[in-house]
Amino acid sequence: MRSRYSAYVLQDEAYLQLSWHPSTRPAAPLTDAKVKWLGLEVRSATEEGDSASVEFVARCRVDGRGQRMHEVSRFIKEEGRWFYVDGNFPEK
Repeated sequence: MRSRYSAYVLQDEAYLQLSWHPSTRPAAPLTDAKVKWLGLEVRSATEEGDSASVEFVARCRVDGRGQRMHEVSRFIKEEGRWFYVDGNFPEK
């Protein structure tokens, strides 16, 4: 999760594409130059075999306005590598 957050901060499209599972990978671009990422808080992480989930809150500014993204991300491990599959957004 932290490496994907860093890739968003650095606008590293290649890493984001490679770390996204092919079954759910969207078309590029995945980053937006208008978004300035400010911080990541990992709230919980669980791993069970080749599946994992990470709950996090990422803070950013878009056009000068502060925003938060609260997500529970799902990952799967294939051939020793973790891939982001998808996420859901918990209700407030």
